Amino acid sequence: MEAIKDAFDFSDFPRSERIGLLLFSIFSLTFPWFVSSSFARAVMIQFFLFSLYGMGWNTIGGYGGQVALGKAQYVGISAYTVAMMMILWDVPFWVSMPIGVILAVLWSFMIGYPLFRLKGHYFAIATIAVSLVLQDLFRNWEFVGGVRGVSLPFKKTPNFLYMQFRSDVYYYYFILLFFAAGLLYMNWFRKSRLGYQLRAIKANEDVAASLGINVRWAKIKAYAIASAFVAVGGAFHTVYHMYIDTSSVMHLELSILIALMAMLGGAASLWGPIIGAAILVPLDRYLGSWIGGVKSLLGLDLVIYSIIIMLIAAVEPRGIWGLVERARAKRR
Repeated sequence: MEAIKDAFDFSDFPRSERIGLLLFSIFSLTFPWFVSSSFARAVMIQFFLFSLYGMGWNTIGGYGGQVALGKAQYVGISAYTVAMMMILWDVPFWVSMPIGVILAVLWSFMIGYPLFRLKGHYFAIATIAVSLVLQDLFRNWEFVGGVRGVSLPFKKTPNFLYMQFRSDVYYYYFILLFFAAGLLYMNWFRKSRLGYQLRAIKANEDVAASLGINVRWAKIKAYAIASAFVAVGGAFHTVYHMYIDTSSVMHLELSILIALMAMLGGAASLWGPIIGAAILVPLDRYLGSWIGGVKSLLGLDLVIYSIIIMLIAAVEPRGIWGLVERARAKRR
C-alpha cells in the first residue's frame, strides 16, 4: 500500500508541474473526442508507445548511467512471442503478453550478468553486439518467418481477448493505460531504494560499493525493469500493426531512437522521456510524411532531426529538462 501511495504522490513537484500534469491528463483523455484524423491519432499512439520505451530505458540509462543501446531485442522477443503463440496455438493477447514480458526479462538476466562486468563504452558496444546477433538469428529463422516476417490471423472485431479492433480509438486508450501505469511506476521508482542506489552508482561506483550497495546486482535489476517496459510496448506493437518483422521490432535504429528519446528530453528525470517523445515522434511522422513526398528533399528530415539533437546536447547535456531546471535556478 505504501508503494501505491508513493506512486500517486506528486506533492514534491512544483505547483506548475502538477498543473501541467493535470492539463496533459485531460488533453490525453479527451484527444480522440475532438480529433477525427486517423493520422493524428496514430501519431499520438506512437508518442505514448515511445514514451513507454523511454521510461524503461531511463531506469538503466538515466538513473543508472549505463548507456544500453540494445533495447530493441526485448521489443522483438515480446513481439514475436505474442505473434507466434497467436498463430500456432491461438493464444489470446492477455495470456501471451505476460509470457513475452517474462521471456524478455529472463533474457535480460541471462545476458545482463556477463555484460555488467563491462563498463563505459565497452558496455554500450556489447549491448549493440548482442542485439545485432539476436536480430540476425531471427532474420534467418524460418520458424518465425525469417526476413518475410509474420502476420497475425484476423479475428471477428471487436475482440478484447485478441486486441483486434476496427477503430484505432481502442488502441489509443489501451496504450494510454499502459503509459499511465508506466508513469506511476516511474514516480515510485525514483523514490525507491533501488532508485537511490542507482543514483549513487551513477555518481561514483566505488563510493557506492563502499556504502554496501551491490553495484552489479542493482544494475541487473534496473536492466530487467527496462526490458519489461519495452517488452510491454513490443506486445502492443504486434497487435496494433498486425504484422512484425526484424526490421520493425529488432532493428538497431529502434534501440538508438529509444535512448535518444530519453536523452533529448532529459535522462534521470520523470518527464524527460515524455518530452523527448513529444518532440521526436511528431517531428518524425509529420516532417517525414511531408518531405518524403518530395524526391529532391529525401533525407532532409533526418538532417533536421540530427541538428535538433546536436543543438540540445551542445547547450545542455542534461537535455531539455536540464534547460527547464536551469531557467528555474536563474529565476530563484
